[in-house]
Amino acid sequence: MFNKFILFTLFLVVFTNQGNSQSLNNLKEINKVWDKFYHAFDSLDYKLLAEIHSRKLVRISGGNKITDYQSYINNYKTRFKKAKDNNISNKISLRFFERINNDSIASERGIYKLIRIDNQGNKQTYHGQFHVIFKKEVGMWKILMDYDSNEENSIGEKDYIKAHAIDELDKFTQEE
Repeated sequence: MFNKFILFTLFLVVFTNQGNSQSLNNLKEINKVWDKFYHAFDSLDYKLLAEIHSRKLVRISGGNKITDYQSYINNYKTRFKKAKDNNISNKISLRFFERINNDSIASERGIYKLIRIDNQGNKQTYHGQFHVIFKKEVGMWKILMDYDSNEENSIGEKDYIKAHAIDELDKFTQEE
């Protein structure tokens, strides 16, 4: 009984400590994934999206639809092809209000801004809140869960500006 108690206590200490480690290096590695995400939207390359998402992906879109990896990638394959055919470009950027990680999992929340420009130069800007869970798979960070919602059109430029830029890593590694 005593040995089980000691093992259980050691397990809790190790597990708790791992869960609280915040790593600048992990944030830098995750930012490389975000760079590919940006590039996928900018270049309309669904293959880059496929590369950075886990095959176990759970995608929750707009707070009302759940899809899996294959559906998500196929949707972007179609969407990006249609955008190319119609000469529409995308520019996406992210700002963060939460970035938590350990050596195997990360949670990132923030505000995105997507700008679509049609073939006549007309711009449409969309904002939303996102929550992404990353999991390290075979040494590579992959997006395991991706949730976004515009919160009934209540998310806007003020929310975007208020959040932290992707390169403001010190905001998420300082001890409180």
